[in-house]
Amino acid sequence: MALIILGVVMIAVSYFVFRHNINLSRYTTILNLAGLLVIIAGVLTSMVKQVEAGECGVQTLFGKVNDHVLESGLNMVNPLVEVTTFDIKTQNYTMSGVHNEGDKVGDDAIRVLSADGLEVVLDLTVLYRVLPNEAPRILREIGADYKNTIVRPVTRTKIRDNAVYYDAVALYSTKRDEFQARIFKSIEKDFKDRGLVLEQLLIRNISLPASVKIAIESKINAEQESQKMQFVLQKETQEADRKRIEAQGIADYQKIINTGLSDKQLQYEMIKANKEIALSPNSKVIIYGNGKDMPLILNEK
Repeated sequence: MALIILGVVMIAVSYFVFRHNINLSRYTTILNLAGLLVIIAGVLTSMVKQVEAGECGVQTLFGKVNDHVLESGLNMVNPLVEVTTFDIKTQNYTMSGVHNEGDKVGDDAIRVLSADGLEVVLDLTVLYRVLPNEAPRILREIGADYKNTIVRPVTRTKIRDNAVYYDAVALYSTKRDEFQARIFKSIEKDFKDRGLVLEQLLIRNISLPASVKIAIESKINAEQESQKMQFVLQKETQEADRKRIEAQGIADYQKIINTGLSDKQLQYEMIKANKEIALSPNSKVIIYGNGKDMPLILNEK
């Protein structure tokens, strides 16, 4: 378009200035020809629009949006149209309480009220993309800044609307996945109605009030102490059972010995033991009594 305007200016200058100036009049034809060539070059370049990979183009002529979407590559268009490109790749929008981590500078975390009236702070990332065939409608109804017009407000509103169904502790622990699935379903519908596809919703962090954190930590410590005590009690019970079984075994053994051995058997066992002692190289003197008592065995040392 700039070349077309430049060519028109050149022809206008040659007609209104050079033509009435005797010294410059001989350059009128040359300037007219140059202006015409510039206009032709401007028309040709304006007719060719390049759309980058991962983008699509929407044509606008005097405020009217053309529903024909330009694909990536070189496209022949009306030189008077204006082409607005849309990114159709996966995009992300992050809202975080960490400085310079999200799309907005500063603390941009989402603060919601839970069912028990506590304030919970969430860091969130939204992954989404634009449907190429919906790009003209998005430009017509929403505009090119759909991030701040749709993505941000819809996400924050739906999260606040659904957080009121959960307690703060449940959001932090047991109900986190359920909450994420619920808000995903809610946001997905709104995005689809506006030509956007919600691919994934990531709850990066959930921060609870300090008092709730202390209560949770105390509960966890108490549960750990209880589990530890149960383990100690179980171990002591097992040890008591082991000792009881051992004592029972000893008692049974003694009972068997007392009831099963006779005097003659004991004398026989004594004789066998004395024989082994007598055969020992360290035993030299054996003194027998009256036959009923144990013999006295003396070592020569």
